[in-house]
Amino acid sequence: MKNNSTGFVDNPVVENPWRRLREFTDARIALGRAGVSLPTKELLEFQLSHARARDAVHFPLDANALTQALKDSERIPTDAVYQVSSRAENRTVYLQRPDLGRRLSESCREKLQHDLGSDQNVSREYDLGVVVVDGLSSLAVQQNVVPFLETLLPQLPGFSLAPITLVQQGRVAIGDEVGELLNARCVIVLIGERPGLSSPDSLGLYLTYQPHVGLTDAARNCISNIRPAGLSYIEAARRAKYLLEESRHLKLSGVNLKDRTQDDVVETVSANKNFLIS
Repeated sequence: MKNNSTGFVDNPVVENPWRRLREFTDARIALGRAGVSLPTKELLEFQLSHARARDAVHFPLDANALTQALKDSERIPTDAVYQVSSRAENRTVYLQRPDLGRRLSESCREKLQHDLGSDQNVSREYDLGVVVVDGLSSLAVQQNVVPFLETLLPQLPGFSLAPITLVQQGRVAIGDEVGELLNARCVIVLIGERPGLSSPDSLGLYLTYQPHVGLTDAARNCISNIRPAGLSYIEAARRAKYLLEESRHLKLSGVNLKDRTQDDVVETVSANKNFLIS
């Protein structure tokens, strides 16, 4: 490479020949090099992504705005949205004590019981409870919950829906307690997942049949990375619908309930062929 009139190299960055593969993935591949180091542009983009991931963890959920959006949506059949919080009193405690994020605060538990007790349908058993939890990325919840529910719920006309519950400073397991209080046969928890360097807005879904306090993760089914740049709302809703219908039919969830929405990919292969190489 020739030097210009100033004595500097025209382009000190050596491009990686695999760079065109970056068109198909957000993963950090084929970054190139400048000497023995990363190019400045790639280093700055890494630092920006890291900052966005940190912000996603600490940025507070706008619960009032999300509540209003849920109520205003014509495709989400609910009039009531309960706002509650976990036993973690603030974000610092939440990050240091995961156990406190798994249970409702006493005041919120009492408030929820009181609100349900004043409801004429208090003794009613619902097919489905939806619990929205900020988790480790309020950004994921703020951006994805409403459009995902607008995609999923119209596909479940045979399911009676409990009031939606919005939880701040919560973990996945808090859905078990909420679902038990709501008298819901099945509960789905929509929660902000731990941010990655290319995915600070990833929403997770956890499904549990007959929720109650004390269940482990073995009792749940998970659908991960729900967002426009990951698993689309349409595909995530298709998988969630399948799991919900199977869960209601088989009366179970977790390790005993398999997601077979992709089985047709294997089953269409001829019996005398190896599906691994066909």
